[in-house]
Amino acid sequence: MPQIFRHSSNTLSRAVIFGTALVLGISLYAIVEFNRSDYQTDVGVKLLQPIPFSHKHHVSDIGIDCRYCHISVETSSFAGIPSTKKCMNCHSEIWANASVLEPLRASWKRGMPIHWARVHNLPDYVYIDHSIHLAKGVGCSTCHGRVDQMPIVMKTAPLTMEWCMDCHKNPMIALRPK
Repeated sequence: MPQIFRHSSNTLSRAVIFGTALVLGISLYAIVEFNRSDYQTDVGVKLLQPIPFSHKHHVSDIGIDCRYCHISVETSSFAGIPSTKKCMNCHSEIWANASVLEPLRASWKRGMPIHWARVHNLPDYVYIDHSIHLAKGVGCSTCHGRVDQMPIVMKTAPLTMEWCMDCHKNPMIALRPK
């Protein structure tokens, strides 16, 4: 009985199988790397906020302690976002008529909070307790970067599961004196 396929069909089929596996492998690698990229994780992206708040000005230049605004960072899982009243403690006297602070004054008059754009917007299933991290000696800048030197806050670390696990596997690199 004569052969149905030529002898070169074996080589061709091996090349197609190997080529398909190679293309799938490269595609999978590209997808994984894209998901880890700054483009996907928003590292370095400056978000537009309702008020152009400068942590650098308030913390580094004026010397306000972070815990004045983020009052629950040492006792709660959430660091806390300051209320309009907290801002108005100073801004009812300082820069009271500045046009840039109009959203703050409007929030104060209406009794409604300012809706800040979240810089670190993690999935709902992620639970990070700020107080335990601080109590164990992990500084804010480990995860959030040098916010005290940022005129506009941006994400400096991806805060992905892989990124967190790297720190939990080797925490000594992130610890500082309490």
